[in-house]
Amino acid sequence: MTDPILPGDDLVDGHTLDELSDYLARGRTPADPSIDDSPECRAALDALEQLSRTTRAALEAEAAQSPLDDGWVGRILDGIRLDVQSGRRVRLAHSDPGADLALTEGAVRALVRGVGDAVDGVIVGRCRLDGDVETPGSPIAVHIDISVRYGDPLAQVAARVRELVASELARHAELTIASVDVTVTDVRDRSAQDGGRA
Repeated sequence: MTDPILPGDDLVDGHTLDELSDYLARGRTPADPSIDDSPECRAALDALEQLSRTTRAALEAEAAQSPLDDGWVGRILDGIRLDVQSGRRVRLAHSDPGADLALTEGAVRALVRGVGDAVDGVIVGRCRLDGDVETPGSPIAVHIDISVRYGDPLAQVAARVRELVASELARHAELTIASVDVTVTDVRDRSAQDGGRA
């Protein structure tokens, strides 16, 4: 059984998703500081590990049944590619007017992905921040696509993701969140035990 094949033309802080996937397959050895010291690479590695666990569980669960519809895997990989890019700067307030502190948009999306992936049976496919994140006080709409296990109550799962994401963004990012919209884009076989435990 192998992990999904990843296209090699998308760079994450100087590394392709193929390289990051190979690094995971080697158990992150030998250590590569250019990967381990990069927040974007670490976010991509976390997302790839989650996807690998879920894909493996789904393949095992469906081995004796119909072939796996791997369209959801591609959609999640597309989301990972977008989410790990640094993107715009989200300015942070500081008492020193000369200080210029900021988060990257990619770091905010990684936070959203981590929160969503921690919910039982959920995998975040894509996260998008609509609005002027670079101007403090501008209203921001957060859009999240998720994959959920078959049989899980979709409305309740989406509401849980929405609640947790809004709470974490309020705690860690100085954004004016106008809305958090969660869309279930895929439903997976329930026998694949994956996702978090939030």
